[in-house]
Amino acid sequence: MRPHVRPLAAPPSRLPLPPVVDHVPTRDRVVFLTYDATDRPAAHGELRLPVSRFTPGLRPLAGTPYATQRAALCARRTRLLRPPRGAYDPTTLRAAADCGVTAVVLWRATLTPTGLTYPRGPHHLRRGDIVRLLPHAPTARLLDALRGRNLTAARLEDYLG
Repeated sequence: MRPHVRPLAAPPSRLPLPPVVDHVPTRDRVVFLTYDATDRPAAHGELRLPVSRFTPGLRPLAGTPYATQRAALCARRTRLLRPPRGAYDPTTLRAAADCGVTAVVLWRATLTPTGLTYPRGPHHLRRGDIVRLLPHAPTARLLDALRGRNLTAARLEDYLG
């Protein structure tokens, strides 16, 4: 009689897990502006800022089986992943690696209608920070914050492989 063996949540893989980033180490005086397609900020197009767009369509991944996460992620064929609401688990990272994702992108600051918010760390922008833009956010306030810190916006895709 064979003992019952519980299957692994995610099959072992030799691929390295993608890093989870809310900040990109760089000497350049840049920050990275991002938004989820469902959160498109109104003023972004008018200002001609480089902004990285993450497409919607993923249901929450964290806590779902490996096969479900892998199917959802591989169907997207993207190198940079923004998990829904920023929620992920070790299975998400394994599935992302197996689907060719090179980085899981979160954010260090959020531009809300009332201004910049920081869930952790210093309460000011630093070079390499990833900023999530929400609808109706005061982009002019963001530009003032960038100028005040001698920063500019850059394309995230140019810094993350």
